[in-house]
Amino acid sequence: MQHTFPRLLLGHAKSRPQGAAMREKEYGIWQTTTWAGMAGLVEALACGLHLAGLQRGEHLVVIGANRPRLYATMLAAQSLGAIPVPLYQDAVAAECVFPINNAEVRFCVVEDQEQVDKMLEIRERCPQLSHIYYDDPRGLRNYDQPGLDSVEALIAAGQAHSNAHPGFFLEQVEQGKPDDVAAMFFTSGTTGNPKGVVHSHRTLIDRATVGSKFDNLTPADEVLAYLPPAWIGQNIFSYAQWLVAGYVVNCPESSSTVTIDLKEVGPTYYFAPPRVFEGLLTSVMIRMEDAGAIKRGMFHRFMALARRVGPDRMDGKSLGLIDAIKYRLGDWLVYGPLRNNLGMSRVRVAYTAGEAIGPDLFSFYRSIGINLKQLYGSTETAVFVCLQPDHEARADTVGVPCDGVEIKLSETGEILVKSPGLLKGYYKNEAATAEVLTADGWYHTSDAGFIDASGHLKIIDRVKDVGRIKGGAHDGAMFAPKYVENKLKFFSHIKEAVAYGDQRERVCVMVNIDFEAVGNWAERRNLPYAGYTDLAQKPEVYELIKDCVEKVNADLSRDALLAGSQISRFLVLHKELDADDGELTRTNKVRRGFIAEKYAVLVDALYEGKTEQYIETQVKFEDGRTGSVSATLKLSDAKTFTPVKAAA
Repeated sequence: MQHTFPRLLLGHAKSRPQGAAMREKEYGIWQTTTWAGMAGLVEALACGLHLAGLQRGEHLVVIGANRPRLYATMLAAQSLGAIPVPLYQDAVAAECVFPINNAEVRFCVVEDQEQVDKMLEIRERCPQLSHIYYDDPRGLRNYDQPGLDSVEALIAAGQAHSNAHPGFFLEQVEQGKPDDVAAMFFTSGTTGNPKGVVHSHRTLIDRATVGSKFDNLTPADEVLAYLPPAWIGQNIFSYAQWLVAGYVVNCPESSSTVTIDLKEVGPTYYFAPPRVFEGLLTSVMIRMEDAGAIKRGMFHRFMALARRVGPDRMDGKSLGLIDAIKYRLGDWLVYGPLRNNLGMSRVRVAYTAGEAIGPDLFSFYRSIGINLKQLYGSTETAVFVCLQPDHEARADTVGVPCDGVEIKLSETGEILVKSPGLLKGYYKNEAATAEVLTADGWYHTSDAGFIDASGHLKIIDRVKDVGRIKGGAHDGAMFAPKYVENKLKFFSHIKEAVAYGDQRERVCVMVNIDFEAVGNWAERRNLPYAGYTDLAQKPEVYELIKDCVEKVNADLSRDALLAGSQISRFLVLHKELDADDGELTRTNKVRRGFIAEKYAVLVDALYEGKTEQYIETQVKFEDGRTGSVSATLKLSDAKTFTPVKAAA
C-alpha cells in the first residue's frame, strides 16, 4: 500500500466518518472534530493554500500549540506535495529567521497574535515571507499588514474552490508518493545554526507503525497533545501515530490548564520527558508535606510497600498472599487516588524519553501501577530505535532494538543505528549529512553506550561529553556529566544541574533549585525570602542541597566505573537556566559548553577553592526586554566517599 499521511486521513474518514479524530478545549468545553470533519477541513485548507500559490515541494512554516486547525494545515500542505515545517512557539522572533530563510519559506500559518507579531517583526530579515495566516483572531482586528489574513478566510476561499472543482483535492493527494518529503524538523542547535532534518512519508509512517504495533495501539486509545509540535516526539505521538492507529488526540485549552485537562481526558497512551514526571511528583510531595499527620503517615507507609513490591508486580512477577492483600488495600486507599490525581487512572502505556530518568523516579511511577517505560531515539531516527517491552522496563536501560533496527558500536563506544526511519539528510547541508550517515547506511548517534547481557541498550552519555578525571586520587576515572546531573535532578528540590570535571582533578556542579519545591520547604520552616535569587543563597538552602549532593556521592561511590565522578564542590545559581538566555535548548537540554563560557568566572571560582564569587548576568524577559541579575554566590564543599569495592 502506497501510504502517505493524507491517504491515511482519507482512509479513516471513509471507514468511520463520525468517529472522533481530535478534541480541543475551548472556553472550558471539549469540542470534537470527527474524521469526516477533519478531512473536509483539510480539503478546504489545501484548496485555499493552492489558490494562494503554495507549490509542490515548497516549505510552509507552522507555529503554535497543539490545535486541530494547525494539524489540518500540515495535512493540507502534504496533500499538495508541500512540506510543513513546525517551529517552536516559545522561540523568540530572532530564532525563527534562520529556519525561514534556510527553507525559503513564503507561507506561514500561526496560532495567534503573539506569533503574528513575531513574524511581522522579522519580515524585513525574511523578505520572501509573503503570506501569514492566523488561527485565533483575538487582538488582530486592526492589523492590516499586506499578506496577513485569517485561517477562516483561507478555509472559506478553499471551500468555494472545492465546490467549483470537486475532484481537485483527490487528484492532488493521489500524486503523493511514500518517498516524497513529508516534513522537516529543525534540531535544537546546541552548537551553531539548527539543522533541518528531512523525513519522508515512508520513514515517519514506518516508525509510527512499528511503535503502534509494539504497544497494541487502537482507535480506542486517547492521548493528550501538550508538548511543542515542533518537537518530533510530540509530532510522532500526536500526528504520525494518530494517523496510523486512528486514536483520539486531545488538545488542552492552554499550557496552564494541562494538569486539569489531563485529569479530564484520562489518556490511555501518555508521553512526557522526565522533567514533566519530576514536576508531577514534586507537586504530589509538596501536597503530602502539607497534609495532616494521619494522612501523611498512611501515605509513607503504603509507599514503602509500593517501592518494595510494586515494580515486581508491574513486571508480572507473583507476590506473596500477604503482600498482594496489602497492595490491594494500598491501591484502594493511596495508589488509585494518586493515579487519579495525576490524571493517569486510565494510562495503559506511558513513555519517557529525551533525557535519562532517575531510577527512583522511574520506580515510583511503576510502583503505584503506572506502566512507565523508556524509549530511545532522536529527530534523525524518527524517534523509535529502542523500546521497552511491558515486563522488561528498567531504569538503567532504554529497551531493545525495535522492528527493523540494527545497532552496532564503533571502536570509541559510539552507538550506530541502521533503521527504515532514518532521515533523508540535513536540508542544504551535505557536509553535516556526511558526518552522521555512512555510505552503507549507518547513522552516528553521538551517544556512548553498550548492549547488556539481556539485549537491552544502555546509554552512558554523549560521546563528546564522556570525559576523564585528570590527576588526584581518581586519575583516569570516567566522568559522565549527564549521569551525575540526572542523579541530582531526581531530588525534588533540584530542578537543573550542570557538572564539570573532564581533564580536571575533581568534579564541580552548578545547581538550579526548584523554586516551587524549595519555596514550599522554606515556608514550612518560616524562612522568609524575597524571590528566587534571595532564596537560592540562604544558608539553610545550601545545607538542603548539600545533603542531596552527598547522597548522590554515596551512591556514586558504589559504582566502580563512576566512583571518580563524585562531586567535590557545588554552588546554587542566582537565576534559573532559561532557553531564552541560550542556556537550554528548546527541548530543555543543558547547553553545557555555552554555560561554561557564560559562567566561566563561577567555574574558575569553584576550582580555585573560593568560598564566594560576585556575578552579574544579563537576562531576557518574555516581552523581549533585557535586564540583569547580580548576586554574590556562596561556593560550598561536599563530602566524598571512598569507593566501595565489589565483593570478590
